[in-house]
Amino acid sequence: MFRPALKPFRFCNFQQIMNPQFQQLVVQAAARKKKRGSSPDQSKFGRARSRYRFKKLLSQNIKSSVFIIIGILSAGFGLKSFLLPTSFIDGGATGISLLITALTKWPLALIIIIINIPFIIIGYLQMGQSFAVKTTVAILGLAICIAFFPYPIITQDKLLVAVFGGFFLGAGIGFAMRGGAVLDGTEVLAIHLSRKSSASIGDIIMIMNVIIFSTAAWFLGIDTALYSMLAYLSASRTVDFLIEGIEEYTGVTIISPKNNEISIMIAEKLGRGITVYSGKGGYGKRGYTKDTNMNIIFTVITRLEISKLQLEIDLIDPNAFVVMHSIKDTRGGMIKKRPMAH
Repeated sequence: MFRPALKPFRFCNFQQIMNPQFQQLVVQAAARKKKRGSSPDQSKFGRARSRYRFKKLLSQNIKSSVFIIIGILSAGFGLKSFLLPTSFIDGGATGISLLITALTKWPLALIIIIINIPFIIIGYLQMGQSFAVKTTVAILGLAICIAFFPYPIITQDKLLVAVFGGFFLGAGIGFAMRGGAVLDGTEVLAIHLSRKSSASIGDIIMIMNVIIFSTAAWFLGIDTALYSMLAYLSASRTVDFLIEGIEEYTGVTIISPKNNEISIMIAEKLGRGITVYSGKGGYGKRGYTKDTNMNIIFTVITRLEISKLQLEIDLIDPNAFVVMHSIKDTRGGMIKKRPMAH
């Protein structure tokens, strides 16, 4: 008798016949179940991390706001109490605003806002929304400060006006930069142009200031332009001081065959941490020493400890190769936690 061949039974793939929307519901339900089943320790850790992040961001925003407010008040004081009454100018966007005000007698508060609008737009494109918002608030605050705050005129002496007007204006710009904003958008424009050309940021700023002070010399006179250049130098040095700070720390790299003894000395006598790099000899007084392996020591000390470190190194290895360089600031490690050894 003829019997038809029986096809083997095949199990259907459940995922193939399942509705895609139903699949998504199943996946979401599984994810919620997994999330509910997470351990209490993980949940506590997540909440603690969120609280720490919130406190850190809040603290940083408060600090930035304080810096910007101090910067606005200081810059307004420098402009209204020193530079404006004598028609002295500064470099950058502030200098352009002061020059226009001196020539047209238009209110400086309005000119500062108009001149800085393009720089705010460039800052938004280059630095992001947070930078643009902070800068907008800072410039508006400076304009309000100039328009409504009754700053007194401190002195009529031109030299004092140039030096201290530049100092307070530079302090205001520096504090605002510490807060994440700018009161003068020249550097933002310089960064933008440097990315479009082969010129450096410093070159672009110098060219812009040469044009500004040359124009001031033509319209306001040579004396006013020279005093304005002095005010600009005072302001720029103050900005550098506030941004970079006092060079309190010194990084020291030491290369010596007696690196173990030097490491122990730094740890025990100076109480400072060390980092050891593995290195190979190159070329020195003894010629090529490529096959010589040697540990390289790096440490960070304060300026007050430099002479003591040099003395201790000379006692261990007078021929040690020591390189020192300035460090603006440190974070973490032992340098700020342990007092100097006596």
